[in-house]
Amino acid sequence: MFSRLFKRLSHALPSQCLVCRAWPAQTVCEACVNRFAQPQARCQTCALPVPTGVGQCGACIIHPPPLDACLAAVSYDYPWSDLIVGYKFHGQPGRSSAFALLLRSTPWVEPALDAADAVVPMPLSNQRLQTRGFNQALLLARQLAPTKTNHRLLLRILDTPAQSSLKRAERLASVQHAFATEPLLHHQIQGARLVLVDDVMTSGASLFAAAKTLKAAGAAHVTAVVIARTE
Repeated sequence: MFSRLFKRLSHALPSQCLVCRAWPAQTVCEACVNRFAQPQARCQTCALPVPTGVGQCGACIIHPPPLDACLAAVSYDYPWSDLIVGYKFHGQPGRSSAFALLLRSTPWVEPALDAADAVVPMPLSNQRLQTRGFNQALLLARQLAPTKTNHRLLLRILDTPAQSSLKRAERLASVQHAFATEPLLHHQIQGARLVLVDDVMTSGASLFAAAKTLKAAGAAHVTAVVIARTE
């Protein structure tokens, strides 16, 4: 399943695997990807792990989220959690290419990207963007679909606390009015199939709020694509 990932990476400059420290290797070597990124059955609309053959988790059946589909490459645990922290908070934007290749090897991600009219990165507030220096979701989206990425469709109008510091109910409330769409670009949203891109999905509050905003502006279908899902 991952052969295409490493065929593409074979042309890159050799380096040391960030997980096992093998040399020469790619950012994450083939052995580590095969060990730590095996496919897992997940809920179709929130990406939580489910038993094989189950399409949706109970929570999504009872309270359907605004996402039409949700795809995650891996669970947010070792080694991916450490790699993502380095990517976001320790000045490692170059890891976006390896994460994008990992996502493209995840079932249903390529078809979702191919069917999308636009790929929309989750926006950062101005305050957080100034602190971090880059939007990790935007870099990832550009690696996944450079010709379809549009960072102007969805805006973040409120700077909210880090989701990891809040309880679930607080997360849902904090992002309720955090997003807006660009009024001058509504014609690009109406009736469109969109892919929302982010690095990590925790409670889903931010992605759900963003999808709800896009649906309110007329989007016909919204799929979320994330590197990792917490459990």
